[in-house]
Amino acid sequence: MPTRMTIAQAVERVLGEDVPLRFEGYDGTSTGPQDSDVVVEVRSPLALSYVVTAPGSLGMARAYVTGAIEVRGDLRTALTALMGARIDHIAWRDVAAVIRGLGTRTLLRPPLPPQERRTQRLLGWRHSKRRDAAAVAHHYDVSNRFYQLVLGPTMAYTCAVYPRADATLEEAQAEKFDLVARKLGLRPGMRLLDVGCGWGGMVIHAAREYGVRALGVTLSRQQAEWGQKAAAEAGLGDLVEIRHSDYRDVVEDGFDAVSSIGLTEHVGLAQLPVYVQRLRSRLRPGGRLLNHCITRPTTRERAEAGAFITRYVFPDGELLGVGTIVTALQDGGLEIRHEENIREHYAMTLRDWGANLERHWDQAVAEVGLATARVWRLYMAGSRVGFERRDIELHQVLAVRPHDDGRADVALRPTW
Repeated sequence: MPTRMTIAQAVERVLGEDVPLRFEGYDGTSTGPQDSDVVVEVRSPLALSYVVTAPGSLGMARAYVTGAIEVRGDLRTALTALMGARIDHIAWRDVAAVIRGLGTRTLLRPPLPPQERRTQRLLGWRHSKRRDAAAVAHHYDVSNRFYQLVLGPTMAYTCAVYPRADATLEEAQAEKFDLVARKLGLRPGMRLLDVGCGWGGMVIHAAREYGVRALGVTLSRQQAEWGQKAAAEAGLGDLVEIRHSDYRDVVEDGFDAVSSIGLTEHVGLAQLPVYVQRLRSRLRPGGRLLNHCITRPTTRERAEAGAFITRYVFPDGELLGVGTIVTALQDGGLEIRHEENIREHYAMTLRDWGANLERHWDQAVAEVGLATARVWRLYMAGSRVGFERRDIELHQVLAVRPHDDGRADVALRPTW
């Protein structure tokens, strides 16, 4: 039976006629502004099957990762336009019209990309130690070389803080670590615990710049090995230990400070009270905790990350509203001393990571394969748009474990 609807007509039915992008179909039809700087190519009928069987951003992501859809021009611009067209809120009547117009063959579900199938093999209870270790390995044990290409020499994989609009990524990551150190009031001789320490950037900075004895823990073996080597090469082996361990297995206590930079997203709502109690028990009375994590803009939204992020990037990831986190810290016996949202800085960080990936594209593809590189290109561009649109935020919350008499060992006014 001949197709009754063209690719251009299908796009217009689903997204409307006002999306400021050019769409070109494999059937030779097109729609959108002729002079658009960004062109979305629908290269294969597989693209239609992906989009119809998973309407919204997940279907589009599957089509992009497999190459069934290609974007000529700036991917961020394309994603901004698609999010503005409410790609995740397509009416079922429009999907049904496309199916009728293009034929029921579009309902044939194509094979899932391998990158998605791997996350379906996670075993055990959600946020159990075994499953958390597997989820972290899925994301962080991709390739240290790949992360070098994307993150740059700091190997810092969390939101940077830009002291100036023209600051480099390296300057901004150093400023982030120093901001955390200042908020924690680090001084020579103190003991710092950094949970979810990544490749060791925070503990190395704290030891080098503040003379702190620092312990970092990570569930990624590749990160731990890299970080310990980096600390030794920096001459900090006597001050820094980076341990391949779950934060829940740290037995030492009496730390003057605890930093958690990008770990809470992996903890989960159900485990949040356990997380707070565990970190509080590692602090001495008067000690400070700095919690730095991606958050939802309200406390009413679902905790689970979006379908694409959960299936391709951060398995089991959960994003909470900052109010939920503050409440858990307070209910867990900690006193909140300071809070700030630096989401614009994460958009800038992702801009620079994305630029690094494009600059080293051929090397990245050679290291991890084309499909995985496309996952990362899409993930970073989409996350940048999310921070710019305030679909997600980044909050730092400073808390203290008070003494029994209420003293907090914190200055009356912040000095950072």
